Amino acid sequence: MSRIDFYHLQTSSLDQALPKLVLKAYETGRKIKIQIGNELRVDFINALLWTFDEESFIAHGTKKDGMADMQPVYISADNDNPNNATFLFLADGADLLPDNMHLFDRIFYLFDGHNENELTKARSVWKMCTQENTERHYWQQNTQAKWEEKVL
Repeated sequence: MSRIDFYHLQTSSLDQALPKLVLKAYETGRKIKIQIGNELRVDFINALLWTFDEESFIAHGTKKDGMADMQPVYISADNDNPNNATFLFLADGADLLPDNMHLFDRIFYLFDGHNENELTKARSVWKMCTQENTERHYWQQNTQAKWEEKVL
């Protein structure tokens, strides 16, 4: 059974929070897929992961880099898993397909708490995960931008 963690962004932007969460996951040694809602943002997230912190390094690539199966972190707007990742990050409105949920050990679903469309979509994904009997966790940022798990 997959585990899905919902990350409700309230203080930080996605561009601030995503690299930090990916870095923590990367440090576990697991392969990661980052699925972004549109192709334009793939290039932005790719560049962001190279530059977000001078002291950190996250080896990653996109379709343009080739050798997808060799990438420890693969960024795409597609519902694929060419690097056989066990962790999936969904952001920028990326869709979670019910058939793909069980391909990953852990899914990180990031959504902007100030965007009504993303809130509505997150609620819909939560309901779908409930129906699929998926282990769910809900994380919300406090005023200091720290993550707190909320029991629902």
